[in-house]
Amino acid sequence: MSLDAQAFHYVRGLLHANSGMLLEAGKEYLVEARLLPLAESAGQGTVQRYIDRLRTTPVGVDHWAAIEAMTTNETSFYRDLHPFESLRMKIIPALIDARGQQRTLEIWSAACSSGQEPYSVAMILREHFAILSRWRCRIRASDIARGVLKRAREGLYNQAEISRGMPPELLAKYFDREGSQWRLSSKIRQMVEFFEFNLTSRWSSMPPMDFVLLRNVLIYFDVRTKRSILEKVRRVLRPDGYLLLGNAETVRGVHEGFEPLADDRGGWHRVRT
Repeated sequence: MSLDAQAFHYVRGLLHANSGMLLEAGKEYLVEARLLPLAESAGQGTVQRYIDRLRTTPVGVDHWAAIEAMTTNETSFYRDLHPFESLRMKIIPALIDARGQQRTLEIWSAACSSGQEPYSVAMILREHFAILSRWRCRIRASDIARGVLKRAREGLYNQAEISRGMPPELLAKYFDREGSQWRLSSKIRQMVEFFEFNLTSRWSSMPPMDFVLLRNVLIYFDVRTKRSILEKVRRVLRPDGYLLLGNAETVRGVHEGFEPLADDRGGWHRVRT
C-alpha cells in the first residue's frame, strides 16, 4: 500500500513545522522507508495506517519519533579531512593568539548526529594543543534527535563507523574494543557536552561562541529558514569567530554577514566586517 497525497502532505507539514526541514515533492519512497520500522513496531502494518493514526492525535512522543526517523544523520570522524586540517593549522592557532588573556574557548557542533564531529574536534585539541589543558575549553554538541544524542553520549561505534575516517593511531590511543564495537575513551567523551536543540527555536541561552560547526545542515531548509539560522549564528559568534559549513553549502545569496576564509578549501567562514 503506497502513501496517499494527504499522508505525504501531513508528514511534510509535520517535519517543517517542528524542525524547519523541507521535504521535497516526490520523496514518498523516503517516508515509507524511514517510517516503516515505526509502523511495524506500533503494530500498524503499513506506513499509511501509521500516518493516519498520527493525524488523529495531538503532537506527542510518536510524532517526534517520526520526525527523528525522517532526519538525516550522516556523519563520520574527520569528515572530508580538509576542514579539520584548517582547524588544526589555522583556526585554533589564531584563536589561541586572540584569547591568550581570557584563556577560554567556546565551541559548538550544531546538528552533531552521533557525535563523530565534536569528538574529532576534542581529539584535535588534546593531540595538538597541550597549552589548552590550562584553558577552559567547552565543546557543546546539539541535535534535534534524542536517539542519536544517546548514542553520541555513549561513544560506542561499530567497525564501519570507525573505518570511515578514524586514523589507526588514534583508534589505538583513544578507543577500547567491546565485542564487535569500539568505545571512545572517557577522557575524550568528558570533553563534550551534548544537549537537545532545535535550530529553528530561540537561541536565548547560547553564550558567545569562538567557532560553530554547522555542516551539511542548511541544505535541508528553505531559504527563509537558512537566513534565519545564519542570522542567529552571526549573533552568537564573537566578532572574530568562525563558522564551518559543508562543502556543498554557501552563504551567497542567503546571508551577507559572512565571507569565506581566504585560501581555504575546508568551508570555513568569518563574520564579515
